[in-house]
Amino acid sequence: MKKVPLSRVFVNDEVREAGMRAINSGWYILGKECEAFEAELAAYVGTKEAVLCSSWTTGALMLHHAMGVCPGDEILVPSHTAFPSIEPMIHRGARPVFIDIDETYCIDVDLLEASMSERTVGILPVHLYGHPANMDGIFLAAKKHGLWVVEDCAQAFGAQYRGQRVGSIGGAGVFSFYPSKNLTVMGDGGCITTNDSVLAGKLRMLRNHGEKSKYVHDFVGYNFRFNEIQAAIGRVELRNVENLNEHRRDVAARYNDRLEGVVQIPPERPWARAVYHMYVIRTERRDALAEFLKDKGIGTGIHYPVPNHQQPAIIKSCSDLPRLPKTEEVVTQILSLPIYGDLPMEDVDYVCDAILEFFGKFATANPSGGGK
Repeated sequence: MKKVPLSRVFVNDEVREAGMRAINSGWYILGKECEAFEAELAAYVGTKEAVLCSSWTTGALMLHHAMGVCPGDEILVPSHTAFPSIEPMIHRGARPVFIDIDETYCIDVDLLEASMSERTVGILPVHLYGHPANMDGIFLAAKKHGLWVVEDCAQAFGAQYRGQRVGSIGGAGVFSFYPSKNLTVMGDGGCITTNDSVLAGKLRMLRNHGEKSKYVHDFVGYNFRFNEIQAAIGRVELRNVENLNEHRRDVAARYNDRLEGVVQIPPERPWARAVYHMYVIRTERRDALAEFLKDKGIGTGIHYPVPNHQQPAIIKSCSDLPRLPKTEEVVTQILSLPIYGDLPMEDVDYVCDAILEFFGKFATANPSGGGK
């Protein structure tokens, strides 16, 4: 039986050689590979600075620390996102204020102002599934009320909002390099991008125990450092990411063409260039379809089955959680289909054929993308 995984890491000989080059260098933490990777990331995203760290979560925690997020502060964030989006603010003693989503699965900007209080300090929009959030609406609300904006770019490396790459729009952006991400380093890892060089300098100290110079610590920090082997690999992945993202868009276009009218396909706004970290469909028959595809050897996922405002860890500590009708509806219907940067088109057609068969509309795979 044919096997189609949900995701797969891009690996070539250059990736392998880069890893060995770093191993053979004899320097493994925050060396020349890391310095070069930071410079290349900043140039790609379009910011003055990029600060490598050990994961998205540690990057956001350092950023909240450096920005002075305090106990009692409130941060507006969508509930429909990975749980790590809210962990760092909670560790700082801040309270996530959960906002419902719009049709792109991103934060609904029309609900922001009604959710603010005198304790609101910032907005953390999530560019979910590789589609950017509506940043104009977010900044309109943020500027009116004097709030900061930090972009959660974990799923959107290379995505653009009105021609500008995500991570260069807010005061800072935080990225993840987890293996399934559009840009990976073969393990955990992340970075913060910003145009604020003073902030970047503080973040570099925070990731290394608050150290200003060897054995001199200006403040208490963390051990959230990055390593040379993953930086060397990340530099190769970065050189390939545009082609890999373009292929993801081609895969999404094939899915759209063959599945439109059969399931609800993901929207892409005219102002967006999505990079399809995930290709997420909606159907009321989600669970049965997932089981059918599993029997065909096709991997699927649900991102995410439990919204954050309904997570046990949150319910235990909050008594005034909101009702978020759109979020609560979509989590019962969403299904992520296989997509990655070198997914063969014949595998895409195999997935489409299986879905059409499930809905009783089977058609032979058509390389032109038709066959509905």
